[in-house]
Amino acid sequence: MGVLLFVLELNTMMKSTLSYFSRSLRFLAGLIAFHFHSFFIQLCYLMILSLVGYLGLKVSKPRNPVRLNDLDLFYTSVSASTASSMVAVEMEVFSNSQLILFTLLMFLGGEVFTSMLDLLFAGYNLQNKVSINPFPPTNHANQIELGLVLSIPHSDSENHNPCDSNIINVASCDRLKYNCLSYLTYAVLGYLVMVQFVGFSFVSLYMTLVPSARQVLKNKGIKIVTFSLFTVVSTFASCGFVPTNENMIVFKKNSGLLLLILPHVFLGNALYPPCLRLLIMVLKKVTKKEEFSYLLKNSVDVGYEHLLSDLRCCFLVATVLGFNLIQFVMLCSLEWKTKIMEGLNVYEKVVASLFQVTNARHAGESVFDLSSISSAILVLFVVMMYLPPYTTFLPVREHEKDVNKRNEKSVVDCLVLSQLSYLVIFIILICITESKSLKEDPLNFNVLYITLEVISAYGNVGFSTGYSCARQLKTDATCKDSWVGFSGRWSSKGKFILILVMFFGRLKKFNMKGGKAWKLSWPV
Repeated sequence: MGVLLFVLELNTMMKSTLSYFSRSLRFLAGLIAFHFHSFFIQLCYLMILSLVGYLGLKVSKPRNPVRLNDLDLFYTSVSASTASSMVAVEMEVFSNSQLILFTLLMFLGGEVFTSMLDLLFAGYNLQNKVSINPFPPTNHANQIELGLVLSIPHSDSENHNPCDSNIINVASCDRLKYNCLSYLTYAVLGYLVMVQFVGFSFVSLYMTLVPSARQVLKNKGIKIVTFSLFTVVSTFASCGFVPTNENMIVFKKNSGLLLLILPHVFLGNALYPPCLRLLIMVLKKVTKKEEFSYLLKNSVDVGYEHLLSDLRCCFLVATVLGFNLIQFVMLCSLEWKTKIMEGLNVYEKVVASLFQVTNARHAGESVFDLSSISSAILVLFVVMMYLPPYTTFLPVREHEKDVNKRNEKSVVDCLVLSQLSYLVIFIILICITESKSLKEDPLNFNVLYITLEVISAYGNVGFSTGYSCARQLKTDATCKDSWVGFSGRWSSKGKFILILVMFFGRLKKFNMKGGKAWKLSWPV
């Protein structure tokens, strides 16, 4: 009896402690979200995450007894936190504990995870606004009787908002929106965990059962569990880091592994909105919850930027597949019989090419040496990396209210430049900092390679042409080839500018309408 009373008392204490912690967290989150713009919240979050990652790399020991430069460590930490995968240090230098740290940075810095934090902030703000119970009762009869929630009128029209009705009071509407945000948060969390868990399970099984793939990790001293978790998290977060120095080049003949990893490139990036909408449709059918109906019919009013309408999702899928098809056809046409395809049969060439072009807009993992690819393909990759992930060919207007939207701009809005303008400035600055190398080593340091590196960092993709001692015009006896990105050979000033580009690219959604005040016209 005494043990039972002790357990009951301990349970009561834990509930009260968790309740206090939950209220404190909601208050703090609501305070932050209310007083600061979302841009500054995300900027501070990414900077703190990068700094914590740098400190973790600094205090932990690498696998090889080498001294790592502080700037390179911070550069790599920023690259992981912003999902950019720009490599300044060989990946096999890092120990198993450091690889786990990278995995955590990529998971916490991924777009899906940070968007879930946005949902939490929005929910906490709405909860503080209406002072509602975070765990409402499930008895709908009581809810309606108490006036806490409303019954959503049936409507097949897109973005039908029941809150526009005169019979709905503000408190009920806020309650409905809060419930929708809560359910959406759980749906995103379930999607995030389940997709990566399934991917980790399949990749681990493949690496265990396929001798050629398992032998690669054994020779490099990388654990199968670490590799599988690291790679799946990195791919889903659109980071593109791989624990091997050669990225995925060493696995280009393992078509099964490439096909297992390939879906995560889409699921965590361009096709995340269609997959999320499909998940909500399934949950609506299974649970019969009216909140899921509201989410599907009022995607714009919910305020979650990744929850797109049916029409937008359809056009997004078509656009993504269209871009991939164009890249696939061009890559196969120009590179089918070149050196990068040597040793591959037809099936392996098709899978490797599909994997490469898919990563051009998303994760940035490579199965081919980009420095050996033709310039035409590199220019195509630059264009693909520049395009935002939700770029869509949308020939019709989704909402009539967009037609009458006012175009008033503040003075600050008019002074903001476009994305392309900032990228040109960054490229010019890097050409200035690397001007000596541009003159003395033009085959490695050229404007095309610098442009590809900058656009890759801006797009948070991670493609790089690397650096080769064989391309030097003036032979340097001290030069040693290493598996680092092109930017790994830049000066400290050049790397610092690229760090700014990675942050700018990760937060580019806040400036997508920049430069609209400029009007380009021809005199008549």
